[in-house]
Amino acid sequence: MKSIRSMQEVFRKLLHISEMFGLVVIAIATTYAMAREAWAMAFFGKVTLTDLLLMFLFLEILVMVTQYFKAGQLPVRFPLYIAIVSLARELILNIERITEWHMLASAGAIFLLALGVLLIRYGQSKYPSNGDSEKEEGTVMR
Repeated sequence: MKSIRSMQEVFRKLLHISEMFGLVVIAIATTYAMAREAWAMAFFGKVTLTDLLLMFLFLEILVMVTQYFKAGQLPVRFPLYIAIVSLARELILNIERITEWHMLASAGAIFLLALGVLLIRYGQSKYPSNGDSEKEEGTVMR
């Protein structure tokens, strides 16, 4: 019985190390991609709205990784924010090529994601859990 518990503990530690390694890789890759994008904007001397939205996506990913390092958990809202900005960026990039139905579907998806964020925030304020109150005070998005 004791050996099973020690194996479980070793497995938990291995999973934790793998998780931390993955987060470090994501943070380094995001920082690298952000630096490349900033370099490209500086090199070409041109900043577009899609460039700014891409930089915002990179920033949100870094905030998400930081939040996970700090609290050990990830609020569901962060991926929703990233999805909203990604859909908006895709709409802006392809505005000349997309059909009206595609634009309507994308706008509807953005609306549903925003509604999801609103419902989550309402649920957190109405029915707070143990970690909802002060854990997110230092984050960029709320």
